[in-house]
Amino acid sequence: MTDTLPDRLSANPNSPYYNEELLAKDIGVRFKGVDKTNVEEYCVSEGWVRLTAGNAKDRHGNPMTVKLKGTVEPYFRNAE
Repeated sequence: MTDTLPDRLSANPNSPYYNEELLAKDIGVRFKGVDKTNVEEYCVSEGWVRLTAGNAKDRHGNPMTVKLKGTVEPYFRNAE
């Protein structure tokens, strides 16, 4: 496996962008220069992140999310 992160990654196992091997490597995401710990999905090329909105759940039991646009910088936390 290479040390580069994909353009898009999701923490939801039902998503086509889910990658369990990468998520096990402790990935961090900086959004607009601030480290975020509640990122469900990100896309670097389109410049957005999907963040969980508190403890709220939808009717299927999935966490409610909000999509925010801005600069996205994924990184490996243990590499620092």
